[in-house]
Formats: sequence, structure tokens, C-alpha cells
Amino acid sequence: MLGWALAFLVIALIAGVLGFGGVAAASAGIAKILFFVFLILFVVAMVARAVRGRSPM
Repeated sequence: MLGWALAFLVIALIAGVLGFGGVAAASAGIAKILFFVFLILFVVAMVARAVRGRSPM
């Protein structure tokens, strides 16, 4: 997921340099959404691992 966010960020940067403002804004928005989804899933995975690590089994 983080790879996709970075890919859309690169697309946004290239489109911005080339003057395609609409494409750059859309790609940057998608990259931002994917990054926050990645962060949420990362935190959930860390919490799940911490809870599972404390169980007596």
C-alpha cells in the first residue's frame, strides 16, 4: 500500500512539473488517501501484534 502511495506521489510530481495541474492534484489526493490508509492498517497491525504477544498461550 505504501508503494502505491509513493507511485501516485511520483505521478503527481511529474504531472506538476509538466503543467498538468488537474492530474497532479488528483494523484496527490490519491497518494494522501493511500498513505493514511497505510498508517491506519499499520497501527492496527501493531496493536494486534501487541495484544497477541501478551496472551498466555
